[in-house]
Amino acid sequence: MGTKTADETGSETGTEAKSDDVKSGNETVDITKDEQPAEAAADTGAEVLGDADEYEGDGLTDLDAAGLAAEQEGPSGVGQGAAAVVSAVLGFVSLTGSWLGTVAGARETLVGQLETASSASVATQIKEVYGDAWQTTALWGGIFALLGLLVAVAALARPAFGAPAKPQAGWIKSVSWAGVALGILGLLLAVLKYTDVLLGLPSAP
Repeated sequence: MGTKTADETGSETGTEAKSDDVKSGNETVDITKDEQPAEAAADTGAEVLGDADEYEGDGLTDLDAAGLAAEQEGPSGVGQGAAAVVSAVLGFVSLTGSWLGTVAGARETLVGQLETASSASVATQIKEVYGDAWQTTALWGGIFALLGLLVAVAALARPAFGAPAKPQAGWIKSVSWAGVALGILGLLLAVLKYTDVLLGLPSAP
């Protein structure tokens, strides 16, 4: 009844030996195995932080590059658009007349009335009172037309002197060409009227 078998004896002996190893400090192997995952985790964390730093550095580089690209793009085209609109307006004013031309023509009429004697011939009175006033009005119309033409040409030629790689907006080109057309037409009509080719003075009876 009290006899122990060989297996039971071996098991108890092995258990006691393991207990003695733990008590005597032979747990170095187990501790080392436990430390290895911690070191691996620390290394992994360092790599993750390193990748994050690199990502942040790349982000700053991209922002800097975007800023430099925006600076190198050149003007936004606001000035060119404004110049195109101004040129079209000046050309339109040269055809329809301006308050400045109207006042100048009325002043020339008044001067002609004051300087022309009542005894002057009808042809002289017509020329001094009406002819000079009409020529003055045509002159101011031609000035507005010339200014509109010059502004339109400058708006069209501006990209060649600024940022040639950046295309000009289509509406700017359209309005600028409209200013060119109106300027040429206004200038032509002003010259024809000033030289009495168009709507010349009537002949005296």
